[in-house]
Amino acid sequence: MTWYDWYPYFKAIHIMAVLAWMAGLFYLPRLFVYHVKAKPGSELSETFKIMEGKLLRVIMCPAMTVSWLFGLAIVFSFNVVDLYNDIWLQLKLVLVSLMTVYHFYLSKWRNDFAKDGNIHTERFYRIINEVPTLLMIGIVLLVIIRPF
Repeated sequence: MTWYDWYPYFKAIHIMAVLAWMAGLFYLPRLFVYHVKAKPGSELSETFKIMEGKLLRVIMCPAMTVSWLFGLAIVFSFNVVDLYNDIWLQLKLVLVSLMTVYHFYLSKWRNDFAKDGNIHTERFYRIINEVPTLLMIGIVLLVIIRPF
């Protein structure tokens, strides 16, 4: 097996990791919407803390890491794109970077909930829950259509 024969496996792992990461990016802020309604220190609030923590640590962080590692491996190892001339790829990396920043904000807000220190409203989390959808639309359009 040559090195290039590994490309479909890297791509498959990348896509699976992105799907898992996206699922978490959609679900965690939805948990926050419901967590806001729970009285701090209540059994329900403590349950949300466990759910949010496990979602972030067990699914989202590993999936984000694998997404980045295999995505960058595809770019740099298989020469399937020209990083310096493919504008669509540069824009995709900007959007994925914004998604990563969003991920870290979710992590910060989860830590606030863990300390019973949330300051945001249910409406805030409902609105912020739309961010990954907008980023995903941009990323998928750039990858599939490659307009630039």
